[in-house]
Amino acid sequence: MFHFGIEHEVAFLDNAGNFADFSRVNFTDFNQIVDKLPVYKEDYPELRIGDAGIKEKRWYIEGFERFTDSETVIECVPKGIEIRTTINPDIDSAIAELSESFRLLKETAAEYGFLPVLISFNPHYDTFVPNPPLNEYETRRRKASPEKQTANIPMLTYGPDLNISMVGLSTERIIDIGKKLTFYSPYIIPFSYSSPFYQGNLWSGFSVRTFMRTGKRPATMVFVEKQEELIKSVPSLTKIARIPAEVGRIEFKAFDSCSDFSIYAGLLALLKGIVLDESLSGRAIVPDAEKHQISAQEGFDNDEIFSTAKQILQIVETVLKDDADVHLLAPLKTLLEKRETPAHELIRIYKHTNSIEATLKQTYHS
Repeated sequence: MFHFGIEHEVAFLDNAGNFADFSRVNFTDFNQIVDKLPVYKEDYPELRIGDAGIKEKRWYIEGFERFTDSETVIECVPKGIEIRTTINPDIDSAIAELSESFRLLKETAAEYGFLPVLISFNPHYDTFVPNPPLNEYETRRRKASPEKQTANIPMLTYGPDLNISMVGLSTERIIDIGKKLTFYSPYIIPFSYSSPFYQGNLWSGFSVRTFMRTGKRPATMVFVEKQEELIKSVPSLTKIARIPAEVGRIEFKAFDSCSDFSIYAGLLALLKGIVLDESLSGRAIVPDAEKHQISAQEGFDNDEIFSTAKQILQIVETVLKDDADVHLLAPLKTLLEKRETPAHELIRIYKHTNSIEATLKQTYHS
């Protein structure tokens, strides 16, 4: 039996049509939106609230937390708002919950002059520099894990965590699946590419996010129960579960954000098929940065990326042939037949509007 969850990061334009990143908005701007959204008490203890108390709802501000000379959070520099679903028993339920949460977020954000837009890398900035500079405590804290050392990168990126777990798997098997997903990551992530802008212009490829991020940051994270089960690597493949509900969870972190949630459904079905498959032999503890950069620049135009993605999709279709979720793969098959990514549509709109913000306004049609 499988369980599924989605964490989806949302970027915004402000009332003036500007991209609402850390250079333009503060915590209060986004917090007024989150404050107005509902609390579902039945979500807990399934959802983690976190030490800073920011993650109290299905929606919370994603950003860079600042500390005093202790664990006390004094500020969170925002980049956007994240939606997270509860743990769902099937893909359709997870997508339905995400869709409803997004609808509520969009309606509430509009009341405060913000419009959700699809993008997976900040279209204007290529660096985030904490201001004021990190203090002594923050500097020490950054050295605690490979992910904390690269915590400035997520301030520029917007992407999902697609979470999947399967009852009854051993820790060894779950880690092996994490290695498998890490190996095949550069071949499957073009289905999601949505970051073709860089420093205010059209980039030469389809996913600046992947080009800048994957290799320094993990493609997959596996949550384990005990310290001795951790594998030491940079970036990390394994992490200690912070609440019991996280034990055994596999988080795939390398996809770009999608505005068409049916693509998320297809990607969850793809991950499910890869988990069940016993024929794909590739394994990697850390992502191949060079392969991810080739994938980010060329997508399905690259023959190796295209042919391997096609092979994986065919294997997954066979694995899921008697499973109702096989039909969820349809949007991925369409993209592969066209050898396109979602970024292709963003590029087409941009060439017509010659404006990044005007292009972003045409995302999230639902």
